[in-house]
Amino acid sequence: MRPNILFIMSDDHAAHAISAYQSRINQTPHIDRIAREGMRFDNCFCTNSICAPSRATILTGLYNHENGVRTLVDSLDGRLLNFPQLLRASGYQTALVGKWHLGHGWPHDPTGFDYWNVLPGQGDYFDPVMYDMGTKVQMPGYVTDIITDISLDWLAQRDAEKPFLLMLHHKAPHRPWLPDAAHAHLYEEDDLPAPDTFDDDYHSRPAAEAARMRVDRDLHAEDLKAPVPGGLSPAEEKLWKYQRYIKDYLRCIAAIDDNVGRVLDYLDHEGLTDNTIVVYTSDQGFFLGDHGWYDKRFMYEESLRMPFLIRYPKEIAAGSVSDAMALNVDFAPSFLDWAELAIPAHWQGQSLRPLAQGHVPADWRTAMYYRYWMHLDAIHGVWAHYGIRTAQYKLIYYYGEALGTSGSTDLGTPKTWELFDLQADPYELTNLYDDPAMQPVVAELKAQLSTLQAAVHDHPYESP
Repeated sequence: MRPNILFIMSDDHAAHAISAYQSRINQTPHIDRIAREGMRFDNCFCTNSICAPSRATILTGLYNHENGVRTLVDSLDGRLLNFPQLLRASGYQTALVGKWHLGHGWPHDPTGFDYWNVLPGQGDYFDPVMYDMGTKVQMPGYVTDIITDISLDWLAQRDAEKPFLLMLHHKAPHRPWLPDAAHAHLYEEDDLPAPDTFDDDYHSRPAAEAARMRVDRDLHAEDLKAPVPGGLSPAEEKLWKYQRYIKDYLRCIAAIDDNVGRVLDYLDHEGLTDNTIVVYTSDQGFFLGDHGWYDKRFMYEESLRMPFLIRYPKEIAAGSVSDAMALNVDFAPSFLDWAELAIPAHWQGQSLRPLAQGHVPADWRTAMYYRYWMHLDAIHGVWAHYGIRTAQYKLIYYYGEALGTSGSTDLGTPKTWELFDLQADPYELTNLYDDPAMQPVVAELKAQLSTLQAAVHDHPYESP
C-alpha cells in the first residue's frame, strides 16, 4: 500500500526555535514527537531564502531560475509540472490548505489538488479571508486553528480507500507575529537569552552592514505593539525590542505546535500513523536576533538552514538523525519515490528516501548552490548574491544587481566576496576572502561554484 503524505510547513520557523534542534529559547513538544518517532535532518538547506521562491522549488523540484519564481513578486505558472499533479494522476487524493503566496487567478491558482483553500498573499492572523476553490470566504478565528480545522475536516471526508497528500501550510510565525489569546502571555515573566552574535558589528561584511533588518533600528510599531520605554540606553533599548519580538514570535509557534499535536492525534485515532509520511518543515530559516537581525534572505546559516523532520514508521528508524546535505529541491522527487512513481528527468533534486532509510549513497552531494535574486527590495535592502556551501566552507559573491528581477531595485551595489570557515567560525563573523593563506581554498571553491551553477543551468554574473 502506498503511503499517505502529510506535509506540514510553517512560514519563517527557524530550526533553532525547535527544541528537537536544541533550541535555547523554545519548547515544541508536538513537533519534537515527529523527530523522536522519525528522523531529524541536521543539514537541510533552502536554495533561495525567501517565501515564494522556496515554495515554488518545493512544488516543482526546480531551482528558481528554472521555475520562474525568483522573487516575492513572481507568481508560479500552474501549468508547470509539480509533484501534486503527478500524485493526483496516479490515484492520490490531494489537498492544500493555508498559505499559498504564489499568485492568484488562473494560471496562478494551485494546480494538482482535488481541494484547495488558501490565504490571499500573506493572509491575516485573525478572521482571515481565504479562497475556497477560488471562492472568497472570511473565516472567523485565529488563522493557525482555522488552517488545522479545515485540514482535519478534509481528512475526515476523504475516500478512505485511496492514499492522500495533504499540504498543510501555516501562515505563522511570519511577521508581524500576532499570537492568539491562549498564548498571549507566554514568556511574560521571562527574560529570553539573546544569541551570541546579537551585537555583531559586521566587520569586513559590507552587505551585512547595509541590510535593513536590525532589531535595534528597523522594527516598527506594528512589530513591537508598545511604545519604547523612556530612559533606556541604546543597549537596553535593543534588548527590550528583542524581548518584544522574540516572545511574540515564539507565542505564534506555540499555537502551531499545539495544532501539530491535534493532527498527529487524529492520525493515531484513525489508525493512519503507520502508513503516513509526516513531514514538518519551514520554507526557510530566520534570524532570531542572530547578527542583530530578524528576517532571512542571506546565505548565512540561520537563514539558509531549514528544519526538516520526517516520520514514517515502516521505513524510518525512530530517533534517527541524518547529517547529509538535503535541499528543498529534493522534496518533490522524494515524495514521488515514496509513491512509487518515476521522477521526471528534468527535475534538479534527488530523493531523500535513501537518507531516511539510513543509507548515504556514495555519490551524494557534498556541496550546495544558493542564489538570492531580490536585490535591494524596498524593505530589507539585502544585496543579490549567490554562493556555495560545503561541509567546511562557505563562499558568497554579492554581485549586487537587479538583472531585471521583479521587486528589485535597479541600483548597483559594491561587488564583494565573503569566505567563512564553518568549523573554526560557525557564526560566520570573520571574512577570510582576502587572507593570503586562504587563496587556494578560494580558487577551489570558485571552481566548484562554477561547476554547480552549470549543473543546474544557471549562469554566473556578468557585468551589464
